[in-house]
Amino acid sequence: MRDVAGLFKALADETRLEMLALLVQREELCVCRFEEALDITQSKASRHLRYLLNAGLVSDRRDGVWVHYRIASDLPTEQAELLRALPLILGEGRMEQAVQRLAPGDESREKQAAETCAP
Repeated sequence: MRDVAGLFKALADETRLEMLALLVQREELCVCRFEEALDITQSKASRHLRYLLNAGLVSDRRDGVWVHYRIASDLPTEQAELLRALPLILGEGRMEQAVQRLAPGDESREKQAAETCAP
């Protein structure tokens, strides 16, 4: 029962829900991309991502000074299904702006994000 309570505590924050929904849609994102998409500070993004990591919902990968996050691959099926439903639960309009901020194809924005990503 403790794991279930921890799961719901991790899901009890709007920013963390949005982060998980972005990861469902984009598979892997750097901390700086969460800053950009959600218009939050690096410290706030890192704090929420650490909470999700400690809850076992995401995994991280280091690439030099950058840290990239993705949905944990070893989640129980029920939890994975719940996370996959997050974009629908949160609503298309709400996530659309965040996803648009991550739209591929703008090389200057990608380069700028790569240069400003914080460890």
